[in-house]
Amino acid sequence: MRLARVAHSDGVSFVALEPDPAAPQEKVLAVEIDQHPFGDPTFTGRKWPMGDVRLLAPILPTKVICIGKNYAEHAREMGGEPPANPVIFMKPNTSVIGPNMPIKLPPNSERVDFEGELAAVVGQPCKDVPEARGTEVLLGYTIANDVTARDQQQADGQWTRAKGYDTFCPLGPWIDTSVDPADLAIRTELDGELKQNSRTSLLLHDVGALVSWISRVMTLLPGDVILTGTPAGVGPMQAGQKVSVSIDGLGTLTNPVQQG
Repeated sequence: MRLARVAHSDGVSFVALEPDPAAPQEKVLAVEIDQHPFGDPTFTGRKWPMGDVRLLAPILPTKVICIGKNYAEHAREMGGEPPANPVIFMKPNTSVIGPNMPIKLPPNSERVDFEGELAAVVGQPCKDVPEARGTEVLLGYTIANDVTARDQQQADGQWTRAKGYDTFCPLGPWIDTSVDPADLAIRTELDGELKQNSRTSLLLHDVGALVSWISRVMTLLPGDVILTGTPAGVGPMQAGQKVSVSIDGLGTLTNPVQQG
């Protein structure tokens, strides 16, 4: 199932996309889910053609937990060797935006980078999850862009300011509940030019291991989002450009870039 969050003439709803968002837009329906998409969702009976709704960020998490340097080549392009254990940092939920919403460059940063990533969405409250069951607690997967003020990251030594600006966590376009995250192609394009090109099979710590590691530190709640790390090829964006992150089976997340 593909789950989305949409704006329509009557407000905002969670929906299931039927039959498949890859089909021509005029043939896809957004079928309204009653209340929330967790567990076994029920439907209200209302539905809209995709042309009559606007895709929003597919979830509004209580927290966004991110993993740094989880691809070996990215760790090296950042000037170091891959860490032995997952490196955790966080973005505020106020950084989340949806597809086609602008990434706004802060006026006090001279370099803001894209970082395309696979994102996992938590489906149930959980703590101390065994690694072998890590993926069982997930609702599904979506695409993320871990936007980073690189100059501020380097200046501060810790990453909260550089990662935490409003609009610095695009998510979408939907959540897929059935895709296997083990070996998906992940690509980032800037104005149509390929910048990142890798596979999730190259993650140093896979999704199940990340869920287990994080849940030993903090309780995960339904809708929380885990950004699994970015491959090599990160680079700067300029106002007026457009960045697109594509992952096999999950579609493409595109956002324009504007000066804030």
